[in-house]
Amino acid sequence: MKPQRILLTGGAGFIGSNLAIHLVQTHPDWLLVNLDKLTYAGSLGNVISISNEKNYRFVRGDICDIALVRGLFDQYDFTGVLHLAAESHVDNSIKGSQVFFETNVIGTCVLAEAAKAHWMSGPRQPKPGREACRFLHVSTDEVYGALGATGAFSETTPYHPNNPYSASKAGSDFLLKSFCSTYGFNGVITNCSNNFGPRQHPEKLIPTIIRKALAGEPIPLYGQGENVRDWLFVLDHARGIEAAFTQGQAGETYNLGGEGERTNLQIAQTLCRLLDVARPKAQGSYLDQITFVADRPGHDFRYAIDPAKAKRELGWQALTPFESGMQTTLDWFLAQP
Repeated sequence: MKPQRILLTGGAGFIGSNLAIHLVQTHPDWLLVNLDKLTYAGSLGNVISISNEKNYRFVRGDICDIALVRGLFDQYDFTGVLHLAAESHVDNSIKGSQVFFETNVIGTCVLAEAAKAHWMSGPRQPKPGREACRFLHVSTDEVYGALGATGAFSETTPYHPNNPYSASKAGSDFLLKSFCSTYGFNGVITNCSNNFGPRQHPEKLIPTIIRKALAGEPIPLYGQGENVRDWLFVLDHARGIEAAFTQGQAGETYNLGGEGERTNLQIAQTLCRLLDVARPKAQGSYLDQITFVADRPGHDFRYAIDPAKAKRELGWQALTPFESGMQTTLDWFLAQP
């Protein structure tokens, strides 16, 4: 593939930073410009290992800032966008939803409008030399709602978001789909399952379990810990985004899942047992700290993704076994100061 000039949004966050490191290291002929607002969920420490690389730039800014975004397109003449910037914590969206719709819907609109203006002279009329320019939007399996005890989400599953976060992501998905159908915009969407791995924000489930365990505090699980998620190691997700960007078909959606279903209780038990070996307590097991708390509103019971289309059309699949990915994740968190 020809050298790319990529705008990566949200590249100081969990998934974005892992993607940034992967792309900078594997594509030295690409220029990667990382645009991140550095809210509570982003940290320059996540990308410190690539901060001095020649093919990497960092810009602090808001994807809702029209002048900034369009100025960056003019300055760097981007050939691609990898859009990951988003408000993503469900509990926070339940407490206050407005910022989720501002960032996730309006921000996506600002980026897509800037890309369209830079790459296209009219509907289905790419500017000369811009025919292959692509906008990849990273979304979530939560837009599909909840599953029962069986089945898995596919790309044709109807949308049924059940909380403000997933509703805002569904809105951004529909916006990009409308650009593809109305303008012939070269857009691709990926919907992923729950990610885990190094650099995840402390508020998420796995870091919370580790933090609470080491502090000797109760490890809180909603309900009885029976909610099921399909877990995907973050580096496998980064490779999936790369594959969808380089090999996917315009206007298509690709579901990226780890085929690693676990209940929240199983996640906690796995981490506690690993901690019992890596950093044993003076007495007892970390398992003794698991505590059940009142369930949150709109808590979807189960998510699972069928990645058959991505396997078939992109040649992608998750390669990291759940157990080794969890050990890598724990080792990274234990190594932090």
